[in-house]
Amino acid sequence: MYILANDFRISVWKFHYISIKFRGEKRIMQNDVELKGMINKPIIHVDADACPVKDEILHCARQYDIDVCFVASYKNMMNNPEGKWVYVDADKEAADLYIVNSVKKGDIVITADIGLAGTLLPKSVYVLSPRGKEYTNENIFMLLDMRYQSAKLRRQGKHTKGPKAFTKDDKICFTNKLLKILSNFAGNQDSISN
Repeated sequence: MYILANDFRISVWKFHYISIKFRGEKRIMQNDVELKGMINKPIIHVDADACPVKDEILHCARQYDIDVCFVASYKNMMNNPEGKWVYVDADKEAADLYIVNSVKKGDIVITADIGLAGTLLPKSVYVLSPRGKEYTNENIFMLLDMRYQSAKLRRQGKHTKGPKAFTKDDKICFTNKLLKILSNFAGNQDSISN
């Protein structure tokens, strides 16, 4: 939600972007992520231990010349991996803590961990699941509650469904969503520099 005063002029750009001129200063916002005068490109941070879309991430990042940082446990160390890899301790939350401490406003994080997503959203970070679902301030509380209810049932010994099998359609959906986010960012960089 945006509160607008008399000093603002608004014009709609592309899908969710709003250009706001405030006393001569140009700001661009999307999904509560402000891209005001960002000179640095975003970095894509990947919770990589069980990420099924590593190749798709690298493909999309190459198209827009965006850096990718894969974060994984040293137990999952790869020989000759492509991209930048950071290996952390095997502790349960080590990769999550590294990502939380290294992201900056406007970065993109790929994770299936809803708890990590909930931690990152207040930092104005785009968070995307490997299935192409964007975690937002509007849907994160419902997703966290569903996760809590499922965990509660499992502790009571009741069987709950796991996630659906990952499909080719999930990869396509993810790739399209990531390309859209990167395309929107690239468009904003052009408009900011003009």
